[in-house]
Amino acid sequence: MDAASAGTPAKDAHTAPKGAPATPRPSVRDVAALAGVSVGTVSHVLNHPERVAGATRERVESAIDELGFVRSETARRLRRGGSSLVGVLVHDISNPFFTEAARGIEDRLRESRRLPMIASTDSDPERERELMALLASMDVHGVIVTPSASTLGNLAVLGGRGIRVVLMDHPPISAEISTVSGDDVAGARAAIEHLLSLGHRRIGLINGPLTVRQSVDRRDGVVRALTEAGLDLADCLIEVEAVADGVGYTAAAGAAGVRVLLDDARPPSALFCANDQIAIGAMRVLRERGLSIPGDVAIVGYDDVSVASELITPLTSVRQPLAEIGRAAADLLLADGGSVAHVVFPPELVVRESTLGR
Repeated sequence: MDAASAGTPAKDAHTAPKGAPATPRPSVRDVAALAGVSVGTVSHVLNHPERVAGATRERVESAIDELGFVRSETARRLRRGGSSLVGVLVHDISNPFFTEAARGIEDRLRESRRLPMIASTDSDPERERELMALLASMDVHGVIVTPSASTLGNLAVLGGRGIRVVLMDHPPISAEISTVSGDDVAGARAAIEHLLSLGHRRIGLINGPLTVRQSVDRRDGVVRALTEAGLDLADCLIEVEAVADGVGYTAAAGAAGVRVLLDDARPPSALFCANDQIAIGAMRVLRERGLSIPGDVAIVGYDDVSVASELITPLTSVRQPLAEIGRAAADLLLADGGSVAHVVFPPELVVRESTLGR
């Protein structure tokens, strides 16, 4: 091995000296100049090689190899009338609900040779607006959004560029925007009716922030089930809006919420949690306090994420078809003609050991 190969990188016409500005990427014009042809001829070689004579095509391909030219797929699709990119804005991608829904989106987009760009809004209207503006500047094909309370106002950022939007995990809020959602009221009712059928009459609700639509609807389902059973809400329901470090719908929020309920003078014999992450945090605290599940406290979650059935005590949960919800959102975004549709997935209560025992 010589000195050059041992310690000094080989230099070529496109490698900038150390400390110097990087050389611009070679362009179609550079390829055309080196091959001695027009820019149009290079374009034909890239997109319609069958239209170019063999010798000319070989000369252009040789120039491409020599320069290390790489064409921009995004630019190519834009010239053909549409970006390959689709924005996906969710509250928190670390939440398994959104992770599994995002996989459904990705699978559907791949069938149409499109690519998702996923970001978390943290339910923050300002962050949501900034992300929408960034996606608009990239001329994405469309955007799938899990909305916050301010989403309708923020959508003007995308609407001004003619970018199509689908709302995911949200019921209809506009006649002009397609939506995909589950029936959260019905799902919560099913959970409470199940607990009532097991004889529970003091039920704790560990909810997410009431600024989130799902929290409101799931609480509504709880209240309806208890009222229809002829029970006094003040006597049978104890509830907490759980957050930890300013964030809801996490295991940490569930742990914080269950501590409040367990310290009540009349603690609940059963818990309904607004999602499975909250339930997982609550289960941890129950075990720390030496309480058995479901012997001392029964517990129901929501979403039925993949880990729910794998816990030490498998979790009873209201199932939402997460991947199907994501796939349906992508279907609506890609639909021809720009028609508006609303898709609602019915919930299904999946009963496991956390309420029935072994």
